[in-house]
Amino acid sequence: MRTATQQTLFNYVLRHADDCLILSQRLGDLVSRAPELEEDIALANIALDVLGTGRRLLQYAGEIEGDGRTEDDLAFGRNEREFTNLLLTETPNGDFGQTMARQFLFDAYHDLLWNRLIESTDETIAGIAGKARKESAYHLRHSRLWVLRLGDGTEESHRRMQAGLDAVWRFTGEMFIDDEVDLAAADAGYGVLPSTLRDDWQATTSQAIAEATLEIPDDTSIRTGGRRGEHSEGMGPLLAEMQHMYRSFPGASW
Repeated sequence: MRTATQQTLFNYVLRHADDCLILSQRLGDLVSRAPELEEDIALANIALDVLGTGRRLLQYAGEIEGDGRTEDDLAFGRNEREFTNLLLTETPNGDFGQTMARQFLFDAYHDLLWNRLIESTDETIAGIAGKARKESAYHLRHSRLWVLRLGDGTEESHRRMQAGLDAVWRFTGEMFIDDEVDLAAADAGYGVLPSTLRDDWQATTSQAIAEATLEIPDDTSIRTGGRRGEHSEGMGPLLAEMQHMYRSFPGASW
């Protein structure tokens, strides 16, 4: 029987694992579909980086839970309502402008998160964050350069980059909402309050958006629900593809 403290730690680790897992799945869909070969390889490597972080978090979540579930069980054996990833990570890729908009906005958040979590009182979380922040710095630099290149490029690339920002902006507010899991994690010292990342995130993103001659969308609506297991219509098909083999041949080894 898990204690309330263990359950909160499990929930905290799992939500960040889900962010990584779902985003890596979205990025994996782009393999062989990027606009150029070099970018195809870059996105595949980023997907693998994010997946690697997700795997480490899932492994740790399984250890905390203590029910014998492995990383594969947690990734492939849960249903849609059991996933607590941010809605931004599951948004469709759209065109390349939308993909880069989503990636940049999330990378700016992720980089801040890992740089704060290296100070976690939980040694495993701190260790995972220490490796992840080295990768997130590159991810942020990569997506930021594409925002600048497209935004300050041709008339068509500018239009598409702005349209991409407009499409995903309403999902960014959810990243900075503190719920009971975040509050308990921060109070215990192993977690970070998302709200404390907002100002630095806004500074990072607004500077790049202005430099790219783009405009911050005026959409003030906030889409939430991911942390509560309430997902968009795209989540079901994403999980169906990701979990198909595991569910079709349960217990199989390869």
